Amino acid sequence: MPIVKAIQRNIAEQIEDLRRKILLLEGDRKAYYESAEWKMKENREKISKLRSENKELRKVKCDKLAADEHVVNKGLEDHPAERKSLKSKPGAVAVVKMDEKVRDRVNILNKHRDKRIKLQKKLEELRTKYDEQTKDAEEAAMTDAGESAAAQRLRNLENQLDKANLKSKEAEHIGKTYLEIKMRLEEEHQTFETTLDDMEVEIKKLRFELQELQTMKNDAIIARDIAKSQLEEQEKEVYAERRKRELELHKVRKEAEEKKMLQERYQYRIAARNSAVTEDVTSETKTQPVEEDQQKISTYEQAFHKIKEATGVSDTQEVVSRFENQGETRKQLEEMKAQNEKQIARLKEESERLRSQFEEMKYTGEAKLSSGQRILEDFEEHVAKEESERDRVRDMLEKSSKVLTDVKIGVEHLAHKLHHLKAPSSQVQKAKISPASDEYVLDQLSISEEKLLKLLEEIDQQGHDLDKLIKDMEEEDFHNTIEMKLPVHNTRVKLPTSTKDTMYDEDEDSGEDEDIPTRQTLKRASQQIVESKTRRGRPGKRKKKGK
Repeated sequence: MPIVKAIQRNIAEQIEDLRRKILLLEGDRKAYYESAEWKMKENREKISKLRSENKELRKVKCDKLAADEHVVNKGLEDHPAERKSLKSKPGAVAVVKMDEKVRDRVNILNKHRDKRIKLQKKLEELRTKYDEQTKDAEEAAMTDAGESAAAQRLRNLENQLDKANLKSKEAEHIGKTYLEIKMRLEEEHQTFETTLDDMEVEIKKLRFELQELQTMKNDAIIARDIAKSQLEEQEKEVYAERRKRELELHKVRKEAEEKKMLQERYQYRIAARNSAVTEDVTSETKTQPVEEDQQKISTYEQAFHKIKEATGVSDTQEVVSRFENQGETRKQLEEMKAQNEKQIARLKEESERLRSQFEEMKYTGEAKLSSGQRILEDFEEHVAKEESERDRVRDMLEKSSKVLTDVKIGVEHLAHKLHHLKAPSSQVQKAKISPASDEYVLDQLSISEEKLLKLLEEIDQQGHDLDKLIKDMEEEDFHNTIEMKLPVHNTRVKLPTSTKDTMYDEDEDSGEDEDIPTRQTLKRASQQIVESKTRRGRPGKRKKKGK
């Protein structure tokens, strides 16, 4: 709906504009009609006046024809010498003679006029030539000084051309370098197969040695695993013996506790029996030694209990024998430990030696194998870098060529747009340049610049308002776009036509108004004026946008 309202509003505004234009045209018609009426009145008066003058002239002519002598005297009143020569001759002869003299004088006058016109044309040509030469000299001086825009643009184009030439030479140099690298690689390729065969033989030899070392490594791993398994078995045996000792110690500990309980009961009975027999004094004196003995006994029992737990036996003789044999057992265990450690160290050394030999042979084999490959990879990397640089330079060259092509197309388009304008004589007099050459674009650019400058000067001299012209053109484009967007079935509203004036009716009745323009003629004339203004305004708009 808002779009429909906007279109309706635009149509209403267009209708109002058309109505105002029609009213203005009606006012112009009335003014033109009044001026035509006044002109006709003047023409009638002039006709009546000329008729009266014609009558008088006819009367004079009749009088002159009636009297030849009077004609001669009257005609040659200011020329007494000619009047004397024609005094005795009739009027017709006098008229013929005078006509001949007049024709001669007219011919002489025409010759002098023609000569004067030729001299004036030559003078104008010399002046224009002088102005053009002066202007060319000023432009040449400005170009030599580097102050003109054309000189600056020419310098920029020359700099760009020099840069493009340098880049092209650099690309050619890089291409030659690539060709040399390619030739070297081809030469190396001829001897590469033999080198590759030698390397393959060396690789097979190293692989065979590697297999032997691998078998040695596997044997060493098997020996290591066997030593580990033996060590684990010995550790299991030691753990089993220790477990057995712990069980025996637990058993001896239980027996010691039972004996201790029996000993305590026995001592309790003895103490009770002694306390009943002895007296209080003796009991007091003997209390302290008994307590000391009891403390020593408990200390010994605790030490014996710990010894039984450590040895895992319960009998006292076994404990003593164990303590006697403990030094030999420890010595044997230490000897076994030392032997096992020596064997482990020897196996580790052998494993490290085999591993180092394997790594050394592996690296030497790889070094021998990859020496040629490394050289080849270095050359390939260098070639890849040079190819990337070549691609970069090629892209830059393509971009420069594309920009240069766009510039040529733009200049040709501008020259085509300005082909209807007359070029200055300084540009026309130059030698014709081939369109295929590079100088053709520069020549077209300079010619277009001269045309645009000349067009600007003409616009400034005529006093046209560029902003107003551009605004009118934008309004016209807007109306055209609105009319193009209207639907096909849209119908225009016809405005009511005003009745003709009575004066206009009278004009139609009279037969003397055949040259008065009609309404259609006025419309066509106004449309032609608008179109001519629009055509004059368009170059100015393009120039302004170009700035």
